[in-house]
Amino acid sequence: MPTHPQIPTAAAFAWRLAFFYAALCMVLGVQMPFLPVWFTAKGLDPAAIGLALAIPSIVRLFAIPIATRIADRHDATRAVMIVCSMAAVIGYAGVGFAPSPGAIMAAVALASCFYTPLMTLADAYALPGLRQHGKSYGPVRSWGSAAYIAGTLGGGLLLDLVAETQLIWAVVGVLIVNAAAAAGLGPLGKNTSEVSAQRASVTALLRDIRLLAMVSAAALIQASHAIYYGFSALQWQAAGLGGMTIGALWALGVLAEIVLFAVSARLPLNPRGLLFAGAAGAVMRWGAMAFDPPPALLLMLQCLHALSFGATHLGALGAVARVAPAGLGASAQGYLAVVLGLVMAVAMGVSGELYARWGVHAYAAMALLAALGAVPLLAELGRAGVRMRTQ
Repeated sequence: MPTHPQIPTAAAFAWRLAFFYAALCMVLGVQMPFLPVWFTAKGLDPAAIGLALAIPSIVRLFAIPIATRIADRHDATRAVMIVCSMAAVIGYAGVGFAPSPGAIMAAVALASCFYTPLMTLADAYALPGLRQHGKSYGPVRSWGSAAYIAGTLGGGLLLDLVAETQLIWAVVGVLIVNAAAAAGLGPLGKNTSEVSAQRASVTALLRDIRLLAMVSAAALIQASHAIYYGFSALQWQAAGLGGMTIGALWALGVLAEIVLFAVSARLPLNPRGLLFAGAAGAVMRWGAMAFDPPPALLLMLQCLHALSFGATHLGALGAVARVAPAGLGASAQGYLAVVLGLVMAVAMGVSGELYARWGVHAYAAMALLAALGAVPLLAELGRAGVRMRTQ
């Protein structure tokens, strides 16, 4: 008789998932602050860097729906995660060997086909799996944020010790660990729901005004991080800050995020409240960054990452999880990721031009973008009030 992987215990499931999140987020910890530095070392100008950073956000618009559709159709989220993790290693090795800016962008596009679905697939795997085992998402996901800190600090150390043209190999090395972590994940319990009924009901997601408002808000707030993701390391490096200092600043923001994730199960805020908190934190953060604050103030502003990213992330996931039909969690999270990716692609695409023209003052545009994120929330809240008064 054929054998099947044994479903792990609750503790084993949570720890294996935590290890996968840790490896995946460590990749981001090295990649996000320091890949622009590598791009610069390879001869890309700010406008080209903005375009290169926008490529993954563009690719995810079709890569994530394809990956999540395959995962749901074949009830194979774990298998798709393993394949994508292994292919991402090969893809980013290709980026490292690319000989020219054009080849680099092409290689980034190919690697992103496999890399960008991983976080969405991980969340789609984690939410039902943790629910089956009676575990909360936030504390498990916090291990990923902790590993992100290790990645930023490690990347900062490498920036001080090795040639900038070698930074890409740190990304490849951590991706190898991520692929090993994916292979160690346990299978989920079988879904016995009727898939045909689920597929019919998933279209209701696109007509849910409340959900669309919260997803739109999350997309605008998360896109307001474009200048920070693309150019903060370059800006701080030009201001005389060392690699370890830059890594520590990024790490501090994620440390604040970890605290939020760790206590999230006990917070009284619903998804809408979390998104409002995210918008407020982002407006304060980017508004202050536009005035080129000194390092002492940067320490305080980085703590707002708990709101601008952390609260927004939890709010968006919570909104989708509340309405996703059983058995279509991956597809529902995929819809969210596509919207986030589309708005982020536009923001990253113009971030290079904004930074080239205005420098640090481009953060003012990001503060405005975050403020716009509150608009659909306020509109939906107003509609909810009208409905209550007419009932």
